[in-house]
Amino acid sequence: MSAASAPPPSPPPSSPASPCLLREAQPGRSYRVLGVDGDDALAHRLVACGFWAGAVVERLQRAPFGDPLLFRVHGFRLALRGDEAARVRVVGAT
Repeated sequence: MSAASAPPPSPPPSSPASPCLLREAQPGRSYRVLGVDGDDALAHRLVACGFWAGAVVERLQRAPFGDPLLFRVHGFRLALRGDEAARVRVVGAT
């Protein structure tokens, strides 16, 4: 009898290879933008601020109560609310 092989386990959420939302990014780590969800004014503003596919973003800090979050993108610092950062899909940069 041959045992059916199980699929390889998915990487944990903190793994650089697993996609997550920018809101979930770990401080001090760099991420590559996969895209921005939506087609409204906020999505267009996020892209205009530099969050386009392929851009490298670093999570710097967050405010004491969680909002806003501070990021570095294209050499400048940008603060986003948690709900805004949740619109940006990222994966750990290598």
